[in-house]
Amino acid sequence: MITLNTQFKLNTGDLIPAVGFGTWQDKDAQEDAVTECLKAGYRHIDTARIYGTEPAVGSAIRKSGIPREKIFVTTKLWNNSHHPDDVGPALDASLKDLGLDYVDLYLMHWPVAFARGDTPIPKDSNGKTITGDTDYVDTWKAMEKAYKSGKAKAIGISNFSRAETERLLKETSVVPAANQLEVHPYLQQTEAVSWFQSKGIHVQQYSPFGNQNEIYDKGQNMGKLIDDPTLVAIGKKYNKNGAQVALAWGIANGNSVLPKSKTPSRIKDNLEGDFKLHEEDLKQIGTINKKLRFNDPSGSFLYNFYVGEEGKA
Repeated sequence: MITLNTQFKLNTGDLIPAVGFGTWQDKDAQEDAVTECLKAGYRHIDTARIYGTEPAVGSAIRKSGIPREKIFVTTKLWNNSHHPDDVGPALDASLKDLGLDYVDLYLMHWPVAFARGDTPIPKDSNGKTITGDTDYVDTWKAMEKAYKSGKAKAIGISNFSRAETERLLKETSVVPAANQLEVHPYLQQTEAVSWFQSKGIHVQQYSPFGNQNEIYDKGQNMGKLIDDPTLVAIGKKYNKNGAQVALAWGIANGNSVLPKSKTPSRIKDNLEGDFKLHEEDLKQIGTINKKLRFNDPSGSFLYNFYVGEEGKA
């Protein structure tokens, strides 16, 4: 297998592999998929409390026989556990399901709190989400304690705008190690990515294939990003496909990428998306940005996400 095995350095000094394996959706297929990805050579797994895939991820890691310290594991705090008293127990519950003593990266999944309790997405009698009143700054301060305890080797954020992050930087003491965002050639977010990097915050790209995921209604009445003629044409020069070019583009910009698949051949192909693109090809990909954001749950989460950011409708 030809892959560069690129790694980036976080602001903690730890290294994060550029290609991670996403485990959102297809809960019942994840143990096999993670087993397959570890066999293929991945050493970076991304999960979250809300995905329900932590037990499968943990089981696959244990069965792989690969030493724990060789695998970078990320999980995420869900919105119903934002109250400072709930953060520690939520991380403990994730660690228990993963069967691990620590995670390499613990992210606040969204900057919005839901009502406290065991219900992941609490709803009122009209079916509306019940939000909580915890400020994400207070949630972050509780996450800082988890970081200092050693149960999370790094802490970070996900789906945070620059303005929200600026507030965190002003009002708290630990700079987030990463921000996980929707970034792909149709939503390049060049200015935002540069800004986060300038603050020492590593950008992780979720949905690096954009509208390949059928859950995104907005992307269904158009061609798939991975079939974009520009990406396909560039790929032919390197004997790669459009998906691999999309991943290589993200890595060239200094970001880690989180493709997901349950198909063994695609799992291997995605790892081979870690290759070097020539400068003229990167410039060419820069011309296909449609500023199209496929994931914005502002309506259902009753919170206005991504204010001031590219692709905000």
